[in-house]
Amino acid sequence: MIVGVPKEVKRDEYRIALLPVGAEELVRAGHQVIIETDAGIGSGLTNEQYVQAGAKLVDSAKEVFDQADMILKVKEPQPGEFPLIREGQIVFTYFHFAASRELTQGMIDSGSICLAYETLRDARGALPLLTPMSEVAGRMSIQEGAKYLEKPQMGQGILLGGVPGVAPAHITILGGGIVGANAAKIAAGFNADVNIMDINMDRLRYLDDVMPPNVNVLFSDRHVIRHQLQLADLVIGAVLIPGAKAPMLVSQEDLSLMKPGSVIIDVAVDQGGCIETSKPTSHSDPTFIIDDVVHYCVANMPGAVGRTSTFALCNVTLPWALRVANQGIENSLANSPELQSALNIHTGRVTNKPVAETFDYPYEPLCP
Repeated sequence: MIVGVPKEVKRDEYRIALLPVGAEELVRAGHQVIIETDAGIGSGLTNEQYVQAGAKLVDSAKEVFDQADMILKVKEPQPGEFPLIREGQIVFTYFHFAASRELTQGMIDSGSICLAYETLRDARGALPLLTPMSEVAGRMSIQEGAKYLEKPQMGQGILLGGVPGVAPAHITILGGGIVGANAAKIAAGFNADVNIMDINMDRLRYLDDVMPPNVNVLFSDRHVIRHQLQLADLVIGAVLIPGAKAPMLVSQEDLSLMKPGSVIIDVAVDQGGCIETSKPTSHSDPTFIIDDVVHYCVANMPGAVGRTSTFALCNVTLPWALRVANQGIENSLANSPELQSALNIHTGRVTNKPVAETFDYPYEPLCP
């Protein structure tokens, strides 16, 4: 199989979907690897490293798409890439289809086979290809929150951990999954007053057992959320329904409850966001203000720490890419329930139920 890796074109995206060692492993298995020139530069990976691993460099994304049987990417194809994708071509990346009808329709029209990192479930029901980026985003959310609470960034001018005699920041985390748990751990390390919310009592009991004393766990309902908004200096949106649009937990009307200069970091924005006023932003223009509340809604947060994120991502994606390359798409789908769960669109058919329901497309699973 010919495996192609184009340079990411989403704004401020510095990751690459394949490490040099991954290229070497694919070549050792008998496959060809094509890399667009300079695709790894944002992650500190040179063209020479890929050539030494046995990959072939090409000068344009078009050459990659024209030659490859399977495209490995980090972020969803951008509109300028839609025409490059051909019928039957495998595209393996983060898609987050439920956040964009344009992307979903574009991939249906392309006739391609879309494997989404974010919906692949392993035998334990976990999301192993989403987990490392959720860990990065969760930890980054506190780092970014601390920055935008500073007065020059239009925040309140609050230090997360306070100082002796001055109370620390109050942080509310909506969602107790991977993003929320990682955010809570980092926030706890700052000695902030941390409150993490979820609707799963088993998860809350677990978090209560493992978190430091300055992390409180709360059952999430409408009244508790509104009360927390009144107290919060920093709100982290960290909810996820795999493959589906994120639930809206905070309305624009609710912003009136929050303190002027408080900050929202909506990590769920790549799935549509859990704050009504969220809209995707970029690392070069990350924030906007509505009703005196600073919103940070960067849809590719891990892209800012490209080197860490690339290594964390490729550590978990390479085995699945190798499986598809070695077995071919039809055999690997037939033999792997995990890859079946990653399949969102197959040659014009929407095979992921939450995506189909989001946009009212027919749901057409490969194996009814």
